Amino acid sequence: MLNVLPEIPLFVDLTTKQATLLRAMFEDFNCQPGTVIFEQGEPATYLYLILKGKVILTYKPYDGPRITLTRLKDSDVFGWSAIVGGNKYSSSVVSETALKSIRIDRNNFLNLLNDQPDTGETIINRLALNVSPRWKNALEQIKPFIHTERISHGSF
Repeated sequence: MLNVLPEIPLFVDLTTKQATLLRAMFEDFNCQPGTVIFEQGEPATYLYLILKGKVILTYKPYDGPRITLTRLKDSDVFGWSAIVGGNKYSSSVVSETALKSIRIDRNNFLNLLNDQPDTGETIINRLALNVSPRWKNALEQIKPFIHTERISHGSF
């Protein structure tokens, strides 16, 4: 388990309470090169944050060959499907190098959004705006989902 949160933009300047909450929710995930982390179509369970290493995201269209969407590196995030909308991963991810990462379970993250909305919103904003610039519209995609989840859990 994490003793401290990594010194990356996602966790900078959090209050002690926020850091303690998050540290308890994230878990280590490490693997060797060539490891399939998840396949397109599998249940979207975790959001991952790369601490060190590289992964390859691929997509298999129904009527065509598998294509490489992008390669991600240190401080990038993958597994957005666990947080944004869908119940299944929309792409596959394989480690290109040895991977050191942390991940948060979808249910834990949704509970954070409902139980500690200020902390949850801080993390959402940082994920969308700072950690993964390739998702320029991620914040707009995420906000309606948060609102829907809070309403369905009676938070509003």
